[in-house]
Amino acid sequence: MERTRSAAYLVLAFGIAAGTAGHAQTITMAEADTITGENLVQLVAIERARERGVEVELVSLRSDDIVFQAVLNGQVEIGIGTAYSPIQTLGDDSVRHFYQLRMSAYFPVVDKTQITSWEDLDGAPITVHARGSGTEAIARFIESVQGIQFSEMSYVPGSEVRAVALRQGTINATFLDITNTRLVMSEEPDRFGLLPLGDATASDSLLFARPDWLAENSEAVTILVEELMRVAEEFNADPTLPARLREEYGMLSDLPQEAIDEITPYFETATEADLFPTNGGTPEAVRSDLAFLAMSGAIEGDPAEMDVEDFWTFDIVEAARAAMN
Repeated sequence: MERTRSAAYLVLAFGIAAGTAGHAQTITMAEADTITGENLVQLVAIERARERGVEVELVSLRSDDIVFQAVLNGQVEIGIGTAYSPIQTLGDDSVRHFYQLRMSAYFPVVDKTQITSWEDLDGAPITVHARGSGTEAIARFIESVQGIQFSEMSYVPGSEVRAVALRQGTINATFLDITNTRLVMSEEPDRFGLLPLGDATASDSLLFARPDWLAENSEAVTILVEELMRVAEEFNADPTLPARLREEYGMLSDLPQEAIDEITPYFETATEADLFPTNGGTPEAVRSDLAFLAMSGAIEGDPAEMDVEDFWTFDIVEAARAAMN
């Protein structure tokens, strides 16, 4: 079930991921972050898909660029993240999003002994997750709406890594996920604070794959998406459920107690903020993503003139909805 970063690299290096043609024996999902309690939506859905005969593995890779390239090259079947920018750059049918997993929930955390407003960051550096990531898009959006310009955009994958850098004073401003925001601010409330985020929000985690692979494995992927939607509904209804299911399934046994204790507070905050959509994604949600990304500079052109099906395929999520009714 569990995968460390090094194990994930071995999966790719030795070509364990299968099923790029025909029916997949194992579907490998990859994302560019450490696998933690925040991934319990995916992890529980994976267990339930396995119970229905669909074998799925979740692995962690070094960056969003590597995840996209791994999907594009057939080294993994499904990527988790956002691929709007590379899809636009390629301009072909190589990859499509097919499920909306999570909305953006990154908070601008600063050392408030150094920074008290966005104006203080005009001409100053900021640290984000990776090129093309949701945190980069938020930073570009902030530049646009606040009328400022960061002197440098530093890329440091992993919210927990950026949190450590913030504590150590290596950086003064970054975007952190819910868990690390809570940890940093509770440890040193007099030192760390939040800047106002406004309406800077969009999809943070989408599932994407090659259209040819989706067509060849639609039945298995539909089952996985059904389970993702069910788990999202259950967790939204009861945010204490993820922690209980982690124990029931024996997941993430190597998590430190501090991280285990944060699971329920994380999901309580996440469900209050409607982080986990239950409809799987709609054309309206995609148009909202495109408008945000265009304003932030992550994609080019007028979003009103863009075709959502250049970025998404809705066949899988529509089939999953029909199966659940």
